[in-house]
Amino acid sequence: MPDSYIIEVDSQTAGIVVRSQGGYCFFASSHRFNRLEGQLFRNAREAERAARKLVNGDVKEAA
Repeated sequence: MPDSYIIEVDSQTAGIVVRSQGGYCFFASSHRFNRLEGQLFRNAREAERAARKLVNGDVKEAA
């Protein structure tokens, strides 16, 4: 299993997640995704869903 993944939403790079103790830590690649910066996710797919929700305006559910 890879140690890091690039997270993209609608062909835009949202950031990367890097495996750490307890999950995957999100590092935003643009200000649009700063709300997710430093959050820990169980897996890369969960981080991608959070980024997608943020883009779609579902801010309460993204974090």
